Amino acid sequence: MGRRIDYYDDPNAPKANSLVPSVNVVVANDNGDILMIRRTDNDNWAVPGGAIDLGESVAQAAIRETKEETGVDCEITGLVGIYSDPKHLIHYTSNDEVRQEFSIMLTGRPTGGEPRPSDESREVLWVPAVEATNRQMDRSMRVRICHYLEKPQKPIIM
Repeated sequence: MGRRIDYYDDPNAPKANSLVPSVNVVVANDNGDILMIRRTDNDNWAVPGGAIDLGESVAQAAIRETKEETGVDCEITGLVGIYSDPKHLIHYTSNDEVRQEFSIMLTGRPTGGEPRPSDESREVLWVPAVEATNRQMDRSMRVRICHYLEKPQKPIIM
C-alpha cells in the first residue's frame, strides 16, 4: 500500500498531474460529536471522504465514502464549502499521482450503522467537536473542520 503525502505551498513538492473531484463529510451526531477516521495511508485524522466516481452525484459519493470508511450510514444535510487551492498538492506514492486539491465539504447526520475501521481507516471515533482539531491532521483538513465549527452563513469557496 502506498502513502499519501500532503504538500502546501512547498517549492519542493512534485508537480500536479491530475485534478480529481472529491468530497468530505462532517457527520455530526445528536450530541454534536464529529465522526472522524485515522487514515491508514498517512496516520492523520480526517473526516471521511474520497473521490467522486463516474456516474455518482456529490451526495451519493459522500454517503458511499462515509459508509466504506466508517461503517456509518448518513444523509447529507448541507454544504460547508468548496476547496480548490492549487497550493495544496496530494501525492499518492502507489501510482505517483499528484493531485491538485479539489474537495467539496458537506455536512451530514448519521442514520444507522456502527463505527468500524476499514482498509482506509485504522480507527473510527465520535470526537467531541471542541476536540476535533486537537488531533494530528493535515493543514487543509484542519482548515475545513475549523470552517465547519465556525458555522459560516454562506459556503466557503477557496
